[in-house]
Amino acid sequence: MKSQDVRKQFLDFFASKGHLIVPSAPIVLKDDPTLMFNNSGMAQFKEYFLGNATPKSNRIADTQKCLRVSGKHNDLEDVGFDTYHHTMFEMLGNWSFGDYFKKEAINWAWELLTEVYKIPKENLYVSVFEGNPEENVPFDQEAWDIWKGLIDEDRIILGNKKDNFWEMGDQGPCGPCSEIHVDLRPEEDKLKVSGKSLVNNDHPQVVEIWNNVFMEFNRKADGSLEKLPAQHVDTGMGFERLCMALQGKTSNYDTDVFTPLIEKVEQITGLKYTTNDVILNDSEESQEQNKTNIAIRVVVDHVRAVAFAIADGQLPSNTGAGYVIRRILRRAIRYGFTFLNIKEPFINQLVAVLADQMGEFFPEIKSQQQLVTNVIREEEASFLRTLDQGLQLLENVVAETKGPTVSGTKAFELYDTFGFPIDLTALILREKGFELDEAGFNVAMQAQKARSRAASEVSTEDWSVLIPGNVETFVGYDQSESDVKITRIRKIDSKKDGVLYQIVLDNTPFYPEGGGQVGDKGTLVSANETIEIIDTKKENNLILHFAKKLPENVNASFVAKVNQDLRSLSSRNHSATHLMHQALRSILGTHVEQKGSLVNPNYLRFDFSHFAKMTETELQQVEDFVNARIQEQLPLIERRNIPVQQALEEGAMALFGEKYGDNVRAIKFGKSMELCGGIHVKNTAEIWHFKIVSEGAVAAGIRRIEAITSDAVKAHFASYENTLNEVKNALKNPQDILKAVHSMQEENAKLAKQIEALVKNKVKILKAGLTAEIEEINGIQFLAKQVDLNPEGAKDLAYELGNLGNNVFLVLATADEEKPMLTCYISKELVADKNLNAGQVVRELGKFIQGGGGGQPFFATAGGKNTAGIQQALEKAIEFVK
Repeated sequence: MKSQDVRKQFLDFFASKGHLIVPSAPIVLKDDPTLMFNNSGMAQFKEYFLGNATPKSNRIADTQKCLRVSGKHNDLEDVGFDTYHHTMFEMLGNWSFGDYFKKEAINWAWELLTEVYKIPKENLYVSVFEGNPEENVPFDQEAWDIWKGLIDEDRIILGNKKDNFWEMGDQGPCGPCSEIHVDLRPEEDKLKVSGKSLVNNDHPQVVEIWNNVFMEFNRKADGSLEKLPAQHVDTGMGFERLCMALQGKTSNYDTDVFTPLIEKVEQITGLKYTTNDVILNDSEESQEQNKTNIAIRVVVDHVRAVAFAIADGQLPSNTGAGYVIRRILRRAIRYGFTFLNIKEPFINQLVAVLADQMGEFFPEIKSQQQLVTNVIREEEASFLRTLDQGLQLLENVVAETKGPTVSGTKAFELYDTFGFPIDLTALILREKGFELDEAGFNVAMQAQKARSRAASEVSTEDWSVLIPGNVETFVGYDQSESDVKITRIRKIDSKKDGVLYQIVLDNTPFYPEGGGQVGDKGTLVSANETIEIIDTKKENNLILHFAKKLPENVNASFVAKVNQDLRSLSSRNHSATHLMHQALRSILGTHVEQKGSLVNPNYLRFDFSHFAKMTETELQQVEDFVNARIQEQLPLIERRNIPVQQALEEGAMALFGEKYGDNVRAIKFGKSMELCGGIHVKNTAEIWHFKIVSEGAVAAGIRRIEAITSDAVKAHFASYENTLNEVKNALKNPQDILKAVHSMQEENAKLAKQIEALVKNKVKILKAGLTAEIEEINGIQFLAKQVDLNPEGAKDLAYELGNLGNNVFLVLATADEEKPMLTCYISKELVADKNLNAGQVVRELGKFIQGGGGGQPFFATAGGKNTAGIQQALEKAIEFVK
């Protein structure tokens, strides 16, 4: 059975059971500050389980793209070493929100697996929660009794809290679960060892395929459990593992989910992948084949995660979710570099295979194929350059190492600062006859992780509910002030921000951060006090107002007042992004798509797809286009709660990676129309003026424009006027400033030529004098001398003196403008015969001037900051030739 059919049969089955089939949410989460990525099927439904929103149907089924790089069973560094864990995977799921419960969920799971998919019943085992007296949670007798009617009792396993009690996090909905495991071993293996003993023991052919979670409880901050008002079902079935079972394979990578990608890697590398059916032994040849297999699994697994994340709007970067994506891709690159012997970008070539394979069900990978390919190719090229740089740095570390063991702290610096992989470091060191101090590396790594954990630790108390029920409404599109009551509060404490309070109101004019726009600030005012609101965010469909203190009387009536000055500036910048998006598509072409934005009171930032640096003419055209729309004084046409399909048919722009509901809000200024939930001006005239301040690359095929409007433009022009006046005063107030500047440039060019000629003449004079000072040591013509030249002059002098013979060793020092510099020249014949290296010389001598440097074996320089150390460096130079 093909994987496409496996997916379709699952969805068709649950549609027949009255479930609404919904599309996968983006793999990158933009509206949940507690998660970077969708890491489970239930993530997009959290607000329903928490009771903060009402689902479209009480029964839902879907397949969800998930990404996990750490967790209960998996860590990024383990993927590839086994055959059934992945970074990105699909989670098939069916959900009940207060509708059916254990009886239906278990019976339908059994019906689908045994009657539709026809998995032999004798290959299946199930687990039931054994209970936990310490937490006052009983044995799941109901699930046991249901299973007893479907399967032999000796195939029902009691599971502990670790395996059979599911929790959303430290707090929140949770409950017992019932897992279904499949035994895919050959019959002779089953006769030797019972599959029951291998369940949850990391056996590659006895694996969990389905988990039915029965949400009955709410975990409070103190660890205690309370019954939920409604019971829910949350199930997840691993698509890749299910395909393995249905296609008669013993490895996920042997299914048609992965084989097209593996075949492409084989074609590129000329290497072969051996399936799980081929038994490898302990021979050297088998060990090499195993390394190849692991590397290919790493590459084909990781390209899926990276490609779908980029398609959903997350570019690789050095922070946050972008860093996770970059880290996954770099792991794939280094496995290709080390074990597949590929030194050029190649992973990008797999995107076309992925698009053909999955584009029908996940159209985003098809529509974003070119962008994804470009970004991955550029990331590969960049990291391969980093690897080359790291190899040179590692050479330096080895050269400085005394003894057979390289410092783990030094190796960690290479890893942490330059991204040089530790496994590659260890491999290269072994080849050179060195050992790595792994314990020292691990100590440095754990210390960094501890610092990172401490910086991000947050403790969150339970909600104190003052007014029960889900009654919150947002009124901020029409009002900047509103009479409000507080419905719930909770305290949070983090290393970063200290103690803060989250306040939820029955209605609020405060806009929560979203769609690129920052959250509103303002105040809560009662008859007796004023509470400052420092930020507003949305989490699980609740609008959270952040304050440094709580009101003395939380039950009082308040007036919620948005800081209108800040909101007005943000709204001008937000409306300007819409006009700029229209301008870019009009001037550069309709291939331009928004890939990210930031809108705050000070400026706007807009990322978009485009293949080349914008010219000055194009930037001016965009400015002119936007300012023309401002001059036209276009009124805001806002349409709320219109069907999403109708909005798209009318020409509204939708953004990739965004999750839209059935009804949307459309914002229109003239011919610009976009789906948007942000705050906007009532008329484009309020923007006053639009000015681009920078344009540059973010990633391959992605450009970024930063721009300003209104008050920021006024300040920008005022600053330029002040600068112009200062230049004018410095030039003695000439009538024609531009002519005066050109005249100064011409004069400087003439003087520079004169100085260059003088330096060349000085070099010749110094050469004549220094030739007599050269002394012969062990057959080497040696000179170490400080000279009164700039660094460029010292280089010329070194090459002039180097022409005196084929056995010259020079160290020249300069202190031009009190900046010490060492220049080392060694005849190429000496480099070859005596194993001398100018780069190594300047690195060692550079320590005396508190600096460092490098270069080629025959010529290198080092800069520093301690001129007093020059003499000592020159005195030490002779030791290299003795």
